[in-house]
Amino acid sequence: MTGFIITLIITTIILSIIFLDLIKKIYLLHKYLIIIYLIFAPHIVFLGYIFSERTKFGQDKFICKWIILIEIIFFIFYIWLKLNIITNYKRKDISIRLRIMLSGRSLVFYGLYIGFIQTIIYIIAFKEIKDINIPNNIFIIDTIITGLNIITLFINGILKVLCTSRRLKVLKRFVIAFLVFVPIINIFIILYICHIAKIEYDHECYKVIKNDARIDSQICKTKYPIILVHGVGFRDLKYINYWGRIPKELIRNGATIYYGNQEAWGTVAYNAQNIKSKIFDVLKETGAEKVNIIAHSKGGLDARYMISKLEMGDYVASLTMISSPHRGCKFVDIACKIPDKIYKIIAKLFDRYYRMLGDKNPDFYTASRQFSTNHSRIFNEEVKDVSQVYYQSYATVIRNIFSDYVVAIPYILVKLTEGANDGLVAVDSAKWGEFKGILKNKYRRGISHGDIIDLRRDDYKGFDVIEKYIEIVSELKNKGY
Repeated sequence: MTGFIITLIITTIILSIIFLDLIKKIYLLHKYLIIIYLIFAPHIVFLGYIFSERTKFGQDKFICKWIILIEIIFFIFYIWLKLNIITNYKRKDISIRLRIMLSGRSLVFYGLYIGFIQTIIYIIAFKEIKDINIPNNIFIIDTIITGLNIITLFINGILKVLCTSRRLKVLKRFVIAFLVFVPIINIFIILYICHIAKIEYDHECYKVIKNDARIDSQICKTKYPIILVHGVGFRDLKYINYWGRIPKELIRNGATIYYGNQEAWGTVAYNAQNIKSKIFDVLKETGAEKVNIIAHSKGGLDARYMISKLEMGDYVASLTMISSPHRGCKFVDIACKIPDKIYKIIAKLFDRYYRMLGDKNPDFYTASRQFSTNHSRIFNEEVKDVSQVYYQSYATVIRNIFSDYVVAIPYILVKLTEGANDGLVAVDSAKWGEFKGILKNKYRRGISHGDIIDLRRDDYKGFDVIEKYIEIVSELKNKGY
């Protein structure tokens, strides 16, 4: 009966450990336990063979051995499933997405660890295995299972990171998915995605800490409501926000947000009328005396015209302009040299398309030419700032042609004719009112014309676009606006 007693003891221990893990009294996925587990778990077949051949239980040997083997296999498989499926991060202040991403990062590191440690084990143990006459089929099966363990950890971990990381662009995901199967290179690829995951995690934790610190501060609760005025070629759509994640975060910190709702390709004068109507709607709804306007790109020109020409100075407290082409764009001067008939044909195609998107009066021909330097010079002479309105502006820049492929071609044209730019608007052209500086980071990308409105919903090293808008709005609040 000795064998049955031993079997009962082992069964009790295994079931107790699993039960305690399920009720969270112990934690089987602790990294030090997993480090030990990954040394032995891949060799379940080899260890099972040794166990069955070298242990003696008396008459009940056969049944007891198989019961114990099945229980041990079940226990090892339980931990293996939990390791690969469960997001083994207990922090509740980070999102599920981040927990999955970090879990994937851990699996990748475990894959590297198990690959290294098992290679050493096979090198050291190969001669010993031959000396104790282990059958070749057992050795082969053991090797296959070990290899499958390594591959599973790598693939599962990489997929989790690729599917959850926001910093990895679509193109990078495809490149990584391809190169990860190339020997030697895949080690550097694996280390790279782990590095990206760590940076993203640190960034998100920093945001959590800052948000917790100001949860009740209402730092964006300005005296007057804020109207966000978009740039050219876009509309304020309900489900695809031009401003990305920015409005949601401003509202969370106390801001009252509305949108300009002007047309994508309306002329400056036409859009100014739309914004004027929107302002009166907002004042009526909120009971406020004035509004603050934050405008991007052409939206800054629309807002300036509206304040000056439509006599709205008494209803606007401040106008913040980001990457607005106040002095025009020289590459538009080049485009204007296209034969007029061809230009008008192109314009009609644009107008037809944007009518389908909701524009009532698109005028691509006129609106696009309003970016020329000559028109901008006349515009600035006629559209004067209103004394009671606070004007401020920001510029953005990218580093080179590879920073943002979307604006690569216009970047070259603006760089050659005007100098530093964000892919569309030169720094000197963006300056108006109180110039608050150039928004950029110290890394290769810089901040492009689209990055500054969170177009890609992405986070960039050295620059937090959402945090920048919180800073802008909180400064408006501190100024009494």
